[in-house]
Amino acid sequence: MEGGANCIFSSRSERKASEKAKILQRERERKTFKLVGKVLKKPAADRSEEEAAVLELHRDTVEELCRRELRRNVLKRKQEEVFDDAEELKYKVRQLALAIKQAKNLVVYTGAGISTAASIPDYRGPNGIWTQLQKGRTISSSDLSKAEPTYTHMCIRTMHKENLVKHVVSQNCDGLHVRSGLPRQVLSELHGNMFIEVCTSCSPVREYVRLFDVTERTSLHRHGTGRKCSHCGSELRDTIVHFGERGTLEQPLNWEGAAQAAKTADVILCLGSSLKVLKKYPCLWSMNKPATKRPQLYIVNLQWTPKDELAVLKINAKCDDVMKLLMEELNLHVALYNRVDDPIFTLATPLKPEEAKSHSREVITPSVEQEIVSPHTVSLEASSVQGGWFGRGYRKGRNGKKKTP
Repeated sequence: MEGGANCIFSSRSERKASEKAKILQRERERKTFKLVGKVLKKPAADRSEEEAAVLELHRDTVEELCRRELRRNVLKRKQEEVFDDAEELKYKVRQLALAIKQAKNLVVYTGAGISTAASIPDYRGPNGIWTQLQKGRTISSSDLSKAEPTYTHMCIRTMHKENLVKHVVSQNCDGLHVRSGLPRQVLSELHGNMFIEVCTSCSPVREYVRLFDVTERTSLHRHGTGRKCSHCGSELRDTIVHFGERGTLEQPLNWEGAAQAAKTADVILCLGSSLKVLKKYPCLWSMNKPATKRPQLYIVNLQWTPKDELAVLKINAKCDDVMKLLMEELNLHVALYNRVDDPIFTLATPLKPEEAKSHSREVITPSVEQEIVSPHTVSLEASSVQGGWFGRGYRKGRNGKKKTP
């Protein structure tokens, strides 16, 4: 009995001693890294003999700190925005125009960069939502219903009308492709549409298009909008796919259409997307085909993307600037957005009388002349609003650690 107690005591003492040794080792390593880092910041000519000896003694630490600095510099370069000069831009756009003219099945992939001209910030740009959060700055979700389709949105619609674009695959939730007049059957909104709520209890799924952002009460894994289906009485849900979720709705996600379009595409044009999310979907890149038989890839983005090395051409410019030159090369006239022609007004389902106060978001009205501000709406300039889809997903994979300013 006494031997057993001594064994337990010995085991506990050894465990404590081991933990203490690990703590002391980590503290020594921390001090070594701090010391070596301080020396490395000095120019080599200004280092004393003692400091040079420190670097020689701790070669492994020096190498590790150099690797870390290299990774930081690479990441910094990837986040920088690069602009092609005017002549180079024109040359590249001519190449893109030629590829589009020769394409049999052109598919366009779009990201947040095509909506920045509508005052919707992107995610990873210098002033993007996640960039600001990484810097410890506070951001709040905003009511984006006032945003209107950009010149790029209208160009894509025109190119489809002229049978130059077969399908559009979008990561954006802003609904601007639909509002531009692009037919919904040729559009895949992979991450949902902020104007659409659905009843998944009905079969088939019943869809309600609204004239306001339906995501006011929703967030990650919480999709109920608070309104009810007029047919079965079940709670409606939004269509947004947040980071960490898997989109299963047939519409507006239209994964089947996206996969089929990618399968038959001979040219893929990526506009304003970092491709850090899209790269994770093998079906969009024909990865099951030999490299020589995959679609030719053209990218328009100001920052580095993980697909740059695979692209036939990378254009470093804003989407609207590229599209203006491209329309000239293709000799296409682009009709600018007119709210009177916005399809959302014909697609929309009116709220029931008892649902009139079920939201506080900006309501889109048919035209500027008829614009009426509901007493229950919130102006974008007056304040920002919480909840919904915009800016969500930043915390995924960060192990719940808070970033300090």
